[in-house]
Amino acid sequence: MEENHKSDFRKSCIKRLEFSSRFSKLYKDKKTVKKLKRFIDRYKAKNILLYIPMGMEVDVLPLINNLRRERKNVYVPFMVEDSFKLVKYRLPLKTKRFGIKEPRNSFCIHKNIDLAIVPVVGIDGECKRIGFGRGMYDRFFYRLNYKPTVVFTQLTLCKTKETLTNQYDIQADYIITS
Repeated sequence: MEENHKSDFRKSCIKRLEFSSRFSKLYKDKKTVKKLKRFIDRYKAKNILLYIPMGMEVDVLPLINNLRRERKNVYVPFMVEDSFKLVKYRLPLKTKRFGIKEPRNSFCIHKNIDLAIVPVVGIDGECKRIGFGRGMYDRFFYRLNYKPTVVFTQLTLCKTKETLTNQYDIQADYIITS
């Protein structure tokens, strides 16, 4: 796998997502969140990893609020060194490095997550994640001692048939887009 090719693919996906997020983002967000909610209900997930969305990612905040009302355990990433740990979603959110928002650090002991909903920039031919290039999700999942069901989500599918990822990159069990 040539790193330049992966980088070029990442850039083209980001352009596509930025363009997509300027037009019909609200519609695509609602449609994707509805699909995610149906999936969570069908899967009967109780402990769910979600994320605090950035501009071009699916806005899952309404889903987070809905799941919390249903008394589901919603966890989000809290950056620690080269990866992250799971913390319960709580307000207020604080903007950290890379413009990522996160709740305050909490030391709650979480249960194993049943389901991980992960934002992607692109997907390669092996259904592996192309992210922003920092590897935080890859390191997080590599260090877990169990395998939750992984769902990739993005506003507009950006996929290539080529293999661009490495052995340690995370792979989707399901992909949900608008």
